[in-house]
Amino acid sequence: MTTHRVSRREFLRVATLAATTAAIPSCATAPTPASGVTRTSGGDAGLKLGVASYSLRNFSRPQAIEMTRSLGVRYINFKSMHLPYDAPPAEFAAARSQLAAAGLQLVGGGMITFETDTDEGVRKYFDYARSAGMPTIVCTSKPNVLPRIEKFAKEYDIKIAIHNHGPEDPDFPSPYDALKAVKGMDHRMGLCIDLGHTVRAGADPVRAIADAGPRLLDMHAKDLRDFSSAESQCVVGEGKIPIADIFRQLRASQYAGYVNLEYEIEPDNPLPGMLKSFTYMRGVLASIA
Repeated sequence: MTTHRVSRREFLRVATLAATTAAIPSCATAPTPASGVTRTSGGDAGLKLGVASYSLRNFSRPQAIEMTRSLGVRYINFKSMHLPYDAPPAEFAAARSQLAAAGLQLVGGGMITFETDTDEGVRKYFDYARSAGMPTIVCTSKPNVLPRIEKFAKEYDIKIAIHNHGPEDPDFPSPYDALKAVKGMDHRMGLCIDLGHTVRAGADPVRAIADAGPRLLDMHAKDLRDFSSAESQCVVGEGKIPIADIFRQLRASQYAGYVNLEYEIEPDNPLPGMLKSFTYMRGVLASIA
């Protein structure tokens, strides 16, 4: 496991810089983020930071959209509580309008579980993603369902990012299990590396990113104080996950996907910790740009 860390003095220097000059609005009519938060343009020093809406699971979709906008990010991945699988067409249209009004881009959906190895069981989630305008499905399934999922990924031209879930996951505990499962499959079949679950599974996230190469399609960013405990999640930058080395490797790999913050703690008041996490991540990116 690599252990390079950004010193506190360097972090404070670049965080101050990032808070004032790291980004500019993407267009003249872009919504204004909350005071003190900068709106990102196409990426943060070459990477695209976003929000996994599970972080905001205790809030309605309009609230989650506004909270994401207030953090100064452009990208969001919807969990089903913010857009149900069985929503009527009018709700999909409303969600698209709300996102557009906030200047946000929907970059994926999930985490979604493909429960059955049937065309009907798989197709319903691809129909859902297409109706919402999701280019990527972050998901899990039993390994034997993957060939059927691949068939629909080709038909719908939607990417599949298998999410690893740590040592409790019987199928994909680490990114390497997902990488092995999609070997030889269509290029749309890939991985969503969850940093917290990756280190809990005993894998080095930096090496996993390098080994995944173009199969890495999405990422859930988080931090842990203890690599053996999911309950030790904390503000990004306050734990032990080597964020700077991860970002360096993503840049070296020319990663084109999204780094979506999945802030699973403090569900009733997540914004302060999320803002600290984005400030840290932007500071790291500014220091290595």
